[in-house]
Formats: sequence, C-alpha cells, structure tokens
Amino acid sequence: MQFKTRPTLEKRLRGTWYAAVESFVRDMPQIFHRSANTIARVSIFGALFFIAGLLYLAYQIDRSPWVTQVNVAREQPIQFSHERHVAGNGIDCRYCHTTVETSGFAGIPPTKTCMNCHSQIFADAPFLEPVRESFRTDQPIAWTRVHDLPDFAYFDHSIHVAKGVGCSTCHGPVDTMPLMRKANSLQMEWCLDCHRHPERYVRPREEVFNMNYEAPANQLELGRRLVAENRIRRMTDCNACHR
Repeated sequence: MQFKTRPTLEKRLRGTWYAAVESFVRDMPQIFHRSANTIARVSIFGALFFIAGLLYLAYQIDRSPWVTQVNVAREQPIQFSHERHVAGNGIDCRYCHTTVETSGFAGIPPTKTCMNCHSQIFADAPFLEPVRESFRTDQPIAWTRVHDLPDFAYFDHSIHVAKGVGCSTCHGPVDTMPLMRKANSLQMEWCLDCHRHPERYVRPREEVFNMNYEAPANQLELGRRLVAENRIRRMTDCNACHR
C-alpha cells in the first residue's frame, strides 16, 4: 500500500510564490511591441558584422601603401636617380653604401663620395649646387630615409648579405627607380616569411649585388643547398629581432 506524503510548508510556499509570479507576468501590461524582439536580434547580429567590418578595414589599411609607403616615391633634397647611377653608369651598390658587408647599417654616402665624380662631371650644373654647398661647408645632405625600420626591430645588413640575401630581394629593382621607393612593406609578417622559408630567397654569395639576377627554375633545390652550406638558421624567435 502506498501513502501520499503531505507537501511540506516550504513546497507549499514555493508553489504559491510561483503562482503569484505567473499571475503577475500574465496580467502585466505589454510595454514593448512584439517586434522589439526581432529588432533586438537584428541589432545584435548587425553590431557583430559592423565590428567585423571595422576590423577588416583596419587590417586592409595597415597593409595599404598609405601606411607601408610601398611604391611611394620619396622626394629627396637632391635630384638623385638610382636608375641613372646603377643601370646607366654601372656603379656597384658598395661604392656608395660602403658598410653594407661589415655593419648593421648599409651606410649613407658622404658628400665626398658624390664629389669624386661630380667635381669633373656636371661640375657646374645648377641642380648639383646643394652637393657643392655641402662639400664646401662640411655639412651633410639631409637625405630622406626610404627604408626605416622601427627602433624596436633589430636588423643587421652584414649578416643577411653574408648568408646570400640579395639587395633586390628586399629593396626591389633599384636599378629601375628614378626616385627611390620601397618595394616591400618591411612588416613583421614579410620578414617572417623569409625567416621561415629562406630557401625561396637566398642566392649564391657572388650574386648578392647583381641587380639583374633572376631565381633559377630549381630555386628550391639550390636554396636548400645554400641554406645548408651557409648554415642559415630559421630564426623565428621573438628575441631574434626584438632585443
């Protein structure tokens, strides 16, 4: 035989409270129109898409020439053309950038380097008067830097040259630039691509300063051999560049 237990006082009170709440909710006047639920859902999803759109826009702006200055020619205080000096006159990169093989900084040529030639060639040309003035007063020319890494990023030209990274790999076809411009963004993801896959970019050391060098069809095979011969490490640790 089964006996029904009487509900406890707590259960009776709880049931009474639930009933009172249900009655209050049922009898409460409607404040918002039923469409408010739909509007709220649409607003939430719309806000998510709006935020995602803003993030995508920021991503595109960060990689645009407006930020990276890629292919934006920079005005200089002197009408200097790499195209004329490199391709036209056949001047080697190291003649002007003397420390590119031995220092972290490639070096900016002093005015004396310019005057080695221009004391004889275009010696009285009006557009070269700032060069002659700099030479007379021993005041350096205020060149505008085109490739300028942030101070928190460490970069050494000499080690990259020694491992077989060509000038044009980073700086682009300098011998075709009447006005110097950046060919690559120099952003971290661009650097990491080379650090992770150096075999795609390295070349024989004797070809580093060859502006006409073209990667062969077997670049990956050649690159893997050069990576082994030159003992190139795939340095992707943060402290490799942020010291």
